[in-house]
Amino acid sequence: MKKYLLLAIILLAIILRFWQLGKNPPSLYWDEVSLGYNAYSILTTAHDEHGKFLPLINFAAFGDYKPPGYIYAAVAPIALFDLSEFAVRFPSAFFGVLTVVLTYFLAKKLFENENVALLASLFLAISPWHLQFSRAAFEGNMALFFSTLGIYLFLKFATDKPYYIFLSAASFLIALYTFTGQRLFVPFILLILLIQFRKKVLANIKLVVVTAVASSIIFWPLFKFATFTIEGRLRFNEVTIFKDLAPIDDSIRFRQTDNFSPLSNIIHNRRFFFAHQYLIHYFDSFSPSFLFSNGDVNPRLSIQTVGELYYYDLILVVAGIYFLFYTKSKYRFLIIGWLLVSPLGPATARETPHALRMIHILPTYQLIAAFGLYNLYGLFKFKKLFVTFSFLILTFSFLYYLHMYYVHYPRQYASQWQYGYRQAVKITKNHYNLVDNIIVTSQLGRPYVYFLFYMKYDPIKYWNNAKIIKDQFFFFDVASFDKFHFSNAPLDEKIEGKKLYIVAPGQLPKNAQDIEEVRDPNGQTVLEIGTVN
Repeated sequence: MKKYLLLAIILLAIILRFWQLGKNPPSLYWDEVSLGYNAYSILTTAHDEHGKFLPLINFAAFGDYKPPGYIYAAVAPIALFDLSEFAVRFPSAFFGVLTVVLTYFLAKKLFENENVALLASLFLAISPWHLQFSRAAFEGNMALFFSTLGIYLFLKFATDKPYYIFLSAASFLIALYTFTGQRLFVPFILLILLIQFRKKVLANIKLVVVTAVASSIIFWPLFKFATFTIEGRLRFNEVTIFKDLAPIDDSIRFRQTDNFSPLSNIIHNRRFFFAHQYLIHYFDSFSPSFLFSNGDVNPRLSIQTVGELYYYDLILVVAGIYFLFYTKSKYRFLIIGWLLVSPLGPATARETPHALRMIHILPTYQLIAAFGLYNLYGLFKFKKLFVTFSFLILTFSFLYYLHMYYVHYPRQYASQWQYGYRQAVKITKNHYNLVDNIIVTSQLGRPYVYFLFYMKYDPIKYWNNAKIIKDQFFFFDVASFDKFHFSNAPLDEKIEGKKLYIVAPGQLPKNAQDIEEVRDPNGQTVLEIGTVN
């Protein structure tokens, strides 16, 4: 019976992650398009969009230097399903399902209880947090599977066979080469694992040292790039709180008020101000609004009307933490440690809480909630009433989430997914041979990659005629390629011949002949298209 329950949970996870995968979210965000076109370029030319042969450390993309894991994972789906929304999002959905399956085996290993394992996998299968990232091309979601697999295999090393340490290390390395956020998580979770299983580690110290040395050699190129190059530090420097001048200004202001006394120089040291800011960002990750009410403030990372967890999770997680200690669960240190170290890296950024940068905290909440529900069930005298009530609460919460995600979310937040470029490219194809130049607004964000993607533009041809601008911050922008020109400023005086305009509402030249408007799901015009002879 329980075998069939697991199969039903897996089937549910598949349906929830793959149904209408190419349609909701309603459009591809520019990072998704970049991942997809780079994978297409690798498939067709063995080079990235900038002409670099099989990059192993990073893909330059827009200048954010993406790790290679997701792009290579998308090559096979694109080969099978063509260059499409479904193909680009396939790896995330696929590894999302695998993470649900893995959660079952991880929970079974941690709690030695199949009921808890089934509940944990079910909770992750319907998790708003996990579903949001499984249904779009988020590198962090794929990396989550591999870091969780690394934890599970470390458990296998500690409880079964020593050789699992090699597989665990390989899984963590893949996670590191898939998502930048893992670089600030893997070291912390490894520390927790080493403490939890210190006796087993010491008993196999030679094997552990060999694995650590081999892993360090493999990780070194990525570490060298991320630490010693301007490009590698670019993203961290852009988001980190430690580049913020406000704590320094506050330190000077307070010390000045105290006439720069020796005591003032100590108690108002700028490092204390930075530490204060860091702690604020750390505790943001456990904000009730973030976890249970509204989720991440970024609509791409949350549907805004449901938290990262359901409301009932508040009771179950609190109960689960209590029972972990009350029952003296064997792996309570690992589970709680995993939960507490997960925000340590994301807390260094200005934007907190951040559901994507902290996705590696999953599935701790689901593991704890499952343990809490199982133990609460054991306390209740009226078992059937408890099960019925729990089922109704869970079902109502889940169905409400589905309604908001599939009915309201794609209409309300289409603009957050750069809705309109796909439709504009389709119209452009019909006029491509009838005009000399095509002028596209950049107001929706990085339009060039959408035209490369949806026109399946030959990467080699693109390398040879693209005008690429690299600014002082090492970010890339494309001013033009082929007939296309991308800008927010009028280009009339600079470009001759018959022109096709794809611009924001109200920006068509007065002498333009209207062709068509691109409207979002709510009927609002997002792009106007017209020609000028």
